[in-house]
Amino acid sequence: MSLRVGVVMDPISGITPYKDTTLAMLLAAQKRNWELRYMELGDLHLRGGQAWGHQRSLTVRDDNSDWFSLGEEHLTPLADLDIILMRKDPPVDSQFLYATYLLERAEADGALVVNRPRALRDANEKLYTAHFAQCCAPTVVDADRDRLRAFIREQGKAVLKPLDGMGGRSIFVLEHGDPNTSVVIDTLTGDGGRYIMAQRYLPEISSGDKRILLIDGEPVEYALARIPQAGETRGNLAAGGRGEGVPLSGRDRWIVDQVAPTLRERGLWFVGLDVIGDYLTEINVTSPTCVRELDKIYGIDIASRLMSFLEQQRGG
Repeated sequence: MSLRVGVVMDPISGITPYKDTTLAMLLAAQKRNWELRYMELGDLHLRGGQAWGHQRSLTVRDDNSDWFSLGEEHLTPLADLDIILMRKDPPVDSQFLYATYLLERAEADGALVVNRPRALRDANEKLYTAHFAQCCAPTVVDADRDRLRAFIREQGKAVLKPLDGMGGRSIFVLEHGDPNTSVVIDTLTGDGGRYIMAQRYLPEISSGDKRILLIDGEPVEYALARIPQAGETRGNLAAGGRGEGVPLSGRDRWIVDQVAPTLRERGLWFVGLDVIGDYLTEINVTSPTCVRELDKIYGIDIASRLMSFLEQQRGG
């Protein structure tokens, strides 16, 4: 079955090929002789109620110095594509959200958009954990300095982070009595004008922040434990964390069982769960990563599994 696959992503020229999950997806699609089309957010537009895109033909290679070639640009309805991979990285700002409305029009006209546009709007990667509070450590979302300080006091130590970040950016760990507490809260909240998340600090971070990848709610059998550098509290690979493969624990599988039915129902087909110790901390739906690291460690091909699922969704 030959399919036309479009990708919406940040500039492909700026990726790090050997660890880029989007490239892994494109390589897997190309291996099936599917036609690839490349777009960035600014290439999408709406005309007469129909979503269009300035699309360029794309060829990819698993080469860290020469990984892509682009062909001529064509203005084409997005619905001419069989599958659209929405892989734009956060922040999930107004432009990202507007793009999901355009992609929703393409979906209505027959394209399979992964993940579903409405679900991308509904499932904030930090806030969506509230649907599964039984899986989470004590958490608050607030903009009020006094209430946030009270939460830190109650927990003894807490992690504070913005709701729209990624890669470990702007994450702070504060202990009760830290003299920097007020300035950190004021900076993150914009002096009380923005909601942020505060979670109880989990010392199990020293053993890694596990990324569990799900395809249609089914977990890959191994997770990538992202272990912080010495003197660091963030395990994110983008923040210098070291990735180690680990088998899923019984608790990991219990967390998956809690969230998977809802993910399937909403069309969140490719998702990354972040788990520290026994607790779910984030549900990554925009552009989950760690495919290439797990593939390298275990000799598996996660992106091909995803393509097989998407082909089934298209009736192949």
